[in-house]
Formats: sequence, C-alpha cells, structure tokens
Amino acid sequence: MARASDYPPPFGPIDAIGVPTDGPEERIEVGILIVGGGPGGLACAIRLGQLLEEHPELRERLGEVPVAVLEKGKQPGSHVLSGAVVNPRPLRRLFRGRLTMADLPGYGEVPDEAVFVLTRRSSFRIPPPPTMRNHGNYIFSASELTRFLAEQAESLGVVVLPETSAVKLLVDHGRVLGARTGDKGRGRHGEPLPTFERGSDVVAGVTVLAEGTQGLLTTAAIERFRLQGENPQIWALGVKEVWRVPRPLRKIVHTMGWPLRALAGYGEFGGSFIYPMGDDLVTIGFVAGLEARDVEFSVHDVLQEFKTHRLVWDIIRGGERVAWGAKTITEGGYHSLPRQLSAPGLLLVGEGPGLVNVPRLKGIHYAIESGRLAAEAAVRALRRGEVPSRIGALDSYDEALRQTRLWRELYEVRNMRQAFDKGFFMGGALASMMTVTKGRAPNGRFPTHPNAEWPLIRTGRSRRYPKPDGRYIFDKLSSVFASGNRTRDDQPNHLEVAQRVRRPVAEAWEWMCPANVYAVGRDLGDGMVTVEITPSNCVQCGAISAKGGRLTPPEGGSGPEYTLT
Repeated sequence: MARASDYPPPFGPIDAIGVPTDGPEERIEVGILIVGGGPGGLACAIRLGQLLEEHPELRERLGEVPVAVLEKGKQPGSHVLSGAVVNPRPLRRLFRGRLTMADLPGYGEVPDEAVFVLTRRSSFRIPPPPTMRNHGNYIFSASELTRFLAEQAESLGVVVLPETSAVKLLVDHGRVLGARTGDKGRGRHGEPLPTFERGSDVVAGVTVLAEGTQGLLTTAAIERFRLQGENPQIWALGVKEVWRVPRPLRKIVHTMGWPLRALAGYGEFGGSFIYPMGDDLVTIGFVAGLEARDVEFSVHDVLQEFKTHRLVWDIIRGGERVAWGAKTITEGGYHSLPRQLSAPGLLLVGEGPGLVNVPRLKGIHYAIESGRLAAEAAVRALRRGEVPSRIGALDSYDEALRQTRLWRELYEVRNMRQAFDKGFFMGGALASMMTVTKGRAPNGRFPTHPNAEWPLIRTGRSRRYPKPDGRYIFDKLSSVFASGNRTRDDQPNHLEVAQRVRRPVAEAWEWMCPANVYAVGRDLGDGMVTVEITPSNCVQCGAISAKGGRLTPPEGGSGPEYTLT
C-alpha cells in the first residue's frame, strides 16, 4: 500500500540551519529575538518588557533594541487560529497588578457547556468528561487576543516587526546566534522584481522560537540539537468557520462520533467545537487527526458534512458565514515533547515544541505560560552576567517548566491521544481509565506513528460529503477567499513536495488540503502521477508537513488575514 512517507520532500529541516552570511556591519543586532508573534511569543515579549522596566541597567546593556519580535503575518494575529476557550490563570499571572480579565478583548466566561455523542440523525448529551470541563474559562477570538497582546508588548518598548518571515536559524559552533529573515519581492522563479528587498541576519544574545504549529526553525533546532522526544510528533487539522446567527447561543458545545467513522482501520479521530462569541456570532470548527487513512478524507468537507446535522443546523439556520480558517494542531503530547526545551542561546515555547493538551483541548494558555517562563529564564541568565550561548546557561527554563501544573497535566494525559489509535470505543474506554487514575493506569508509554506513515486506503469517503450551495455548504476556493488570503500569484513556491508520486498519495494531498493547493497532475504510467501546486491558495495550515511534504515560510505578509478566528 502507498504511504505519503515513501515520497519525502526535497527539503529537510536541517536545510533551515545556517551560519550568518551578512558582514558584522550589515547585521541587525538586538538583545533578545523572538520568532513568532503569536500568544506565546508575545507573552514572552510582554514579560521581558516588564522585567526590563524593573532592571533598567539590563535594558541599557541589551542595546538600542532590547527585544524584537519577528511576525510573518500582515500583523500580529493574521495567522492565529484557535477555538478558543482559554484557561485564564497564565493571563492573570502575566498581567498581575496591571490588567484584569475584564480589560482583555474577550467574550466573557463560559456560560454553560454541553458534550454530545452524535449519530447521523441523533445526538445524545453526556456529562462533560473531567478533561473537557470549562467552568471558569474564558472565550476569546485567538486573533483578536493576539493583536491585543502585541499592543501591550509595544507599550513596554518591544519592537514588533510584522511581514517578516524567519527562514534560517543562525547557528555557529553549536550556538544559536539569531535568525535570518526572508527576501521580499522575488518572482515566481526567484528572480528579483523592482520591489526586491534582501533578507537580513538578525543576531541576538538569546533567541526564542515561538513559531506555533509546524514551525520550520523549531523543527530544525530540535533536529540540529538532537532534542527529539521518545515518540515522534503527530498533528491534527482544524478547520473553523465564524457565523453571524439570528439566535444567541448560551453555551459551548463539543461533539464526538459522527461524521467520523469509529473503527480503528479508518484512522478517523477527532471532534467538533461550537462556541458563542457574544450574542450574534458563533464559531464552529472540526478537528481530525492527519493519520486518517482514506485518500478522500478531508477535514474541510467533514466540517461541511457536520453542519448538516440537526444539532448544528438549529444553531446556524438563517445565519451567514463571515470568516473561515484552517490550522494544524500539535497532538503528540508528553512523550513527543523534546527532551529539553533549551539549547545554547535558544528557548522553545508554545505549540511548536508540542506544549498542547489534546484531551483538554487547550494550547493557548500553555503558550502564554511557557513564554512567561522563557522570559524569566533569559533575564535570570543575563542579569548574572551569563553568556546565554554557554551549554546549560538557560537550563532554568526547563526546570521551571517542569515544576508547573501544566507539565503535571500533560503527564497525566500522556497516553490518552494514542489510545484512540485503537478506535473510538476502545480508545474511549482506555481514556476513561486514564482519567479516573490520573494517568497511572494503563501505565507505560503508548507509541505514536508519524501521520505520513499510515498506509492509504480507498473506501469512497467523498460520497458522504454534501454538495456546496454557497450559503450553508462551501467549497474550498470560496473558503480561501473568506480567509482574506494575501499571497501574490507570482511569488516563489514555498511548498516542498515530491513532484512524482503514486496516485493515492497525490489524491490524499489533494483531498487533505483545505485550500485546494494540490491536484493530481499528469499520468506517468505504472501508477505514478505528477503533483500540481497552486501556492497562492495556501493558508499556511501546515498539514502538508505532517503528511509527507514541507511548508516553508513564504514572503512576509502573505497568507491569510484572520481577524475573528
């Protein structure tokens, strides 16, 4: 049987490692460099700004730009997508004595919650499992929250640089020195256009990678410093729509079961979320693991199928879709975390290294807490006169992270995601046992298998997908338009995939992609085909990196322009 892993991309993460190439006088020097302007990177920036206010002598030592954030989107939040129901503890800790939760741009506390098991025509409400209880948590738009965090960081003197991709991690003699930014203004074949701007080496005493899911430099750093965890990392894909609705929703809703198939042989694991955003907006999303085996499995189309259920129809009937987006979610859990989240001159925070609690459906507050702890570790090392690139200089970050409640929670559910490789019913039974015993039984380590290594099958999955009507059910291209995608048609291709593969692999890529980027090309005979790519459709969800290819950073400022997701 064909597997996507049989056709690796012509680009590996280690290709994103390099030494500085600009001369010393051409380099941009900053004190601390943060790559990624999402919640984790900005929480790190905010805490650094707070600490530098308390220690002005250190601010002076760090130079003209003590803290800089590189953000590849048009603005902070442009590429951020999540549910999002957020545990407020790390936000309160970050803003203690400065802001309250009422000052943040959210939609209030979770008013009520419901969990349903679905069949095609029915829904059965069940008590929320302990891992899915959200009393006291807050509802946010992740992109709105991120823009707010960027404003707070800038008010503390942090320099945020939007439209700036980081394409190489600068490493010399085993020490991280910073990152190189990408060129702008190149044509389809790499030729300089009249608007061409060359990238720069940005060097720093400490580099914090907060790229989020499928971060190229994070992946490269883990490989370069041999930080891989016990299990390989795995991912799911989430596709989300925001709807303006005529009737307010007064609770958050999670579902499991239909439209996914329960048998283990299909590899269909996931579920949905429906969250209110005030009185007239709701967010509806579906998340499914990228190990699904059917070549026609498409999370975008499963979401469209899900919306035909009476439970969902009663919520969106008479409404209008106002936004759409897609993003991968890091799902490997505790056993897939890097054995260390620091290296000489380097700190890893947030979802990039895998700080996501899948059973609790939580990642944002993990990113915020790890960003805060990374900032404190960096300042501890710099205040005592350490050279941060010395081996062990930043170890206090790992020590602090391992003492947190978040780390204990990850350990308790360390095998829960893997249990569902055995199917919905067996996985549910094992997950219940793990919940009751707080992870003590079954003990040991359940393995994970890379998403791309599962053999592909064909069962006619697409026959179940509803036909688009442009009002309630949408195709992929109209959804890309709803994302506000800004990618130039004549940009260089930023997607690295094998150009000649077996037909089932090409079909799996075509169906998997929520943005209609890949298509089956010419028939080459012997079951082989070419792969056609439309890079300008890409919303940078990262699914291809989990399924045999590699997403690399495109020109800064391209990609989606998320505002409500």
